[in-house]
Amino acid sequence: MPDDTDRRLLRQILADPALSSAELAERAGVTPATAWRRIERMKDAGIIRAREAVIDWRRLGYEIEVSLRFTLDKTTPRAFDDFLAAARDVPEVIGIETFLGRVDVRLNVIARDMAHYADLYRSRILTLPHIVDIEALMLVSTLKDAGGLPL
Repeated sequence: MPDDTDRRLLRQILADPALSSAELAERAGVTPATAWRRIERMKDAGIIRAREAVIDWRRLGYEIEVSLRFTLDKTTPRAFDDFLAAARDVPEVIGIETFLGRVDVRLNVIARDMAHYADLYRSRILTLPHIVDIEALMLVSTLKDAGGLPL
């Protein structure tokens, strides 16, 4: 389990993943060698999986985000595998999640505008295999988007 020093390092990484090791160490109040050792230990333990870039797709011209909830035909043995493989091939699908319950799969889809979304929906989404039901939820606003844990 991470101790207080590890949590300080993790808070700094979450606040700014682009920090150098020296800056990270300074902000967390440890030596650069200690910061490096602890970060490597947390990587080895799988606590830190990656330090990644987060791209704002809205600034790239994508104004629409829709969460699509799918119920699949569970009488077909490969329904999940076929559906997921086909969904991965749609470039505008930015997230895929599977569930237990009434909803089987959720896709998060982005589009430049409503005309692009309508075309995408007709040509790529409705052609995905084994769909029994679809529910669409259009994102209006994001009020909180916390990628981290309360450390």
